[in-house]
Amino acid sequence: MARIGILTCSNATQDLGCSSVSCLADLRKRKGAFADYPAEQKLDLVGIINCPGCPTLTGPDKLLQRIRALTEFRIDAIHFSNCVKALCPFKEQYKKALNEAFPTITIVIGTHQEHISPEEFRQRVKKLFCQPKKTMVDMILDKD
Repeated sequence: MARIGILTCSNATQDLGCSSVSCLADLRKRKGAFADYPAEQKLDLVGIINCPGCPTLTGPDKLLQRIRALTEFRIDAIHFSNCVKALCPFKEQYKKALNEAFPTITIVIGTHQEHISPEEFRQRVKKLFCQPKKTMVDMILDKD
């Protein structure tokens, strides 16, 4: 049995409302990055955790603290979600830090099957982030 944890992008989950549905569906269907596991091996999702947000000088240290919430439950692999794969400029730095801290855990970049190119995905996500939205300031100042 492969015990799996998934690391998601906090910008995608917290700000854009990604629920990891595609990651979980392809884990169940053994598609995308999950297709690489042997067919006879059962896949057990141990947990999902968000990255700590785009880092400052303490980025990898904060990530290691968060990942511990998964590693304490004997995971075999950590999958960086496709949003981390496509959006995170720090993914290689994070992968290196995780490999050093947890050498027995396999780090996999990717989860679900990609349906559009990473560049198209980045452009679409950028458009979502750049939509004008109202804030509390607008309400206080009674702006429509």
